[in-house]
Amino acid sequence: MSELELQITEVGNEIRQLKLDKAEPSIIKERVAVLNALKAQLPPAGGDDKSKPPGRMQLKTVKGTRDFDTKESAVRNILFDLITRVFENHGAGQINTPSLELRDILMGKYGEEGGKLIYDLKDEGGERASLRYDLTVPFARFLAQRKVNTIKKYQIANVYRRDQPYMTKGRYREFAQCDFDIAGAYVSMSCEAECVLIIDEVLSQLALGTYEIRTNHRGLLEGIFEVAGAPQSEFKVVCSSIDKLDKCSWADVREELISVKLVDAKVVDVLGEYVRVRELNPQMNKVQLLEWFERDERASKNKKIMDAVGEMKLMFEYGNAMGVSESAVFEPSLARGLDYYTGVIYEAIILEPSFKLAQVECSEEEQNARIGSVAAGGRYDKLVGDFIHAASGKKKASSKNDVPCIGISFGVERLFTLLEQKLAAEDKKVNSKKTQVFVSNAHASSQLLLERMKVIGTLWKAQICAEYAPKNKVQPLTQIRDCEEENIPLMVVIGDDELKNGTVQIRNVLTRENTVSFEDLFKLLILFLGNQKRRNG
Repeated sequence: MSELELQITEVGNEIRQLKLDKAEPSIIKERVAVLNALKAQLPPAGGDDKSKPPGRMQLKTVKGTRDFDTKESAVRNILFDLITRVFENHGAGQINTPSLELRDILMGKYGEEGGKLIYDLKDEGGERASLRYDLTVPFARFLAQRKVNTIKKYQIANVYRRDQPYMTKGRYREFAQCDFDIAGAYVSMSCEAECVLIIDEVLSQLALGTYEIRTNHRGLLEGIFEVAGAPQSEFKVVCSSIDKLDKCSWADVREELISVKLVDAKVVDVLGEYVRVRELNPQMNKVQLLEWFERDERASKNKKIMDAVGEMKLMFEYGNAMGVSESAVFEPSLARGLDYYTGVIYEAIILEPSFKLAQVECSEEEQNARIGSVAAGGRYDKLVGDFIHAASGKKKASSKNDVPCIGISFGVERLFTLLEQKLAAEDKKVNSKKTQVFVSNAHASSQLLLERMKVIGTLWKAQICAEYAPKNKVQPLTQIRDCEEENIPLMVVIGDDELKNGTVQIRNVLTRENTVSFEDLFKLLILFLGNQKRRNG
């Protein structure tokens, strides 16, 4: 898809949202004019205009994507390493799935709005393919295709969404996700508690600021619908509005439900009583809020609500046993991912960063956009069975095909944006490479290239991360500054005197010097690097 076509899609989505938000007609008219002007730039239906002379090549990344240099990649690797370590501590093994999926696999899994954000590819060889939108649906396909019923896995990979990017807020069109999933039948709520704990462990170790892990249950939302007398056919449509309560006032959400989505005002008011329980009772903790539903006359008579309340109380009990912090809360207005989630749902947000956010030049719209959730997930017990049923060709689905699943997805780009700013605010340097030793000349006048090659080759064979400048003439002072900039702790320095005496200088970049025999070089290096590793923890 060309950049022009992406712009047309963006403006079209913006106009649809403006209409839903009942924006001023003049604003909508203005954006429609922009859309028409963009469409007028499209080439004729027969293909590109061959008569148009080629313009100057643009050396830029596609909108919504970016490069990462060595230092930025090092920060990302801190994230990947930390998250991977937590996943592996919980017994997960790694899997990988293709970036491309058959279009039929993805369609209908992300709701009406999500479906519009999938990148479709040109038909090649009779297969209609799309870029994956997330890692959950491909994992469910993986289980159904391979007939796997039990697995604890993680996957780290890029996903793609044709969304409005806000680069300064970590919202891209190509971005990495880190997913952890458990498939299989286990004690009720044990896996939910473990997933909440994993989110808690990752965010506490990153120390980006105060955070909240918000949890809810699809069954509770369905029960609230029944109590309010709302038709189940409107469940997803209404929930998409309720889910905006974390960024919009109840008055705005109520207006949208009544005026735009045409839900009866009495129904909306009853819905508001229940989904706003936490907002209206800020003094209550998560267990007290759940007990509020048990005491409520209407809610206590609804089986779906009581089942959901019982399960969530059990999840929090297990979480306490595992050591989940007080950051895990119950939020009855959380209502996302309901196109395939069947039970508990959760998301994590950073409430207050532990550092001052940098002011970055960007559009007013982007400046006002939130960073959003940094992790989300939930239980999806029907998705694998849906794939198995679709592949069977049978008319009637069977619950025997269902594979209980629950998972978490961390949004790496949003965490990266925060971590990068945190390190900058704390003036902390991150090593862009793993070099531990730099081999250099003692004097600029001494070439000693062959001798440096012998030393560097020996270091590499000893599996010590080392480098040198493959030049005849090198400037020792310049190389010392480079080592300081790159946080390389040691220099091995060779000069004419050292060669005569069969020694080398090992220079601590923080100015300490030692002279050792060539034979003792590796013993000293390994001892020094081992001590440094222990100090760095």
